[in-house]
Amino acid sequence: MFKIGDFARINRVTVKTLRYYDNLGLLQPEKIDHNTGYRYYSADQMPRLNKILSLKDIGFSLDEISVILNKNMDSEQIQILLELKRSEVFNRLKDEQARLTRIETLIKMCKQEEYSMKYDIVLKKIEPIRVASLRGTIPNYSEQEHLWNELAEHIQKHGARIVPPCMVIYHDIGYKEETVDAEVIEPIEGRLPDTHRIKVKELEGVDEMACVVHKGPYQTLNMPYSAITKWIEENGYEIVGPQRELYLKGEWITSDQNEYITEIQFPVRKA
Repeated sequence: MFKIGDFARINRVTVKTLRYYDNLGLLQPEKIDHNTGYRYYSADQMPRLNKILSLKDIGFSLDEISVILNKNMDSEQIQILLELKRSEVFNRLKDEQARLTRIETLIKMCKQEEYSMKYDIVLKKIEPIRVASLRGTIPNYSEQEHLWNELAEHIQKHGARIVPPCMVIYHDIGYKEETVDAEVIEPIEGRLPDTHRIKVKELEGVDEMACVVHKGPYQTLNMPYSAITKWIEENGYEIVGPQRELYLKGEWITSDQNEYITEIQFPVRKA
C-alpha cells in the first residue's frame, strides 16, 4: 500500500486533491492508521482515480462524476454521456480542440471495449549513456518546448549528433500542478561544450528498470502509469528514483497522436 504522498506522486495529483476527493466521497483511503492518522491507498484504487481524472479533464463536474461512479454506469451509458459532451465542445472556440480530441479517444475506446487496456511490463538493465541535458522549471508537464529548442540549438551549433530516443526525467518528489522540475535529455555523439545551463555528462545506468511501452496520445499516459505501478506493487518491488519518459515516436514523425509511442521507466529494487 502507498502513503498518501507516494500515491499522489505516482498518479500525478496533489495530496490536497486526494483529501478533497476523500471529503466528497469520490475516493477514500483504503486504510487509515488511527494511531498516526496516516492515510494509505492501494494500487487497486488507481483505475477509479484515473476514471475521475479522465472525466474531470473532459469537462464533467465532480457532482456529475459522483453520479456516474455511484450509479455504476456501463460503457454504453458512459458513451452516451460522452457523445452529449462532444456536441457541447463542437460549439466552443478553437482553443477547445484539444479537449475534443480526448473525448473522441474515450468514445473510440468505449466502442471497441478497450477502456481497460493491458500492458506488458518488463525489467531491463539500462546501460550508462553520454547525453546533453538541460534542467529547468516549467509551468506544467506539457510546456517543455522551450527547453527542447534551447538544447537542440546548442547541439546543432557545435555539430554533435543526436542519438534517439530523447527523454525527460522529472525530479520532483511529488506531483506538482505548476513549477515542475524537469530535465530534458538528448543522447549524443561527438564533441560538445557545457554552458551554464546545458550539461554534457554520462547518464547513470540502472540495474533494474521496470519499463512499459504506450501507444497513443500523451493525454492517456495515466493508463500505462497505472499499469506499471500496480505491477511494481504486486511483484514486491519499490521505486528507488525518478521516472524517465522516453519518446520513441512523436510529432516529429507523425501528425497522428494515436501513433505516438512512449516508454515509461521506473528504477526499482526488491522491497
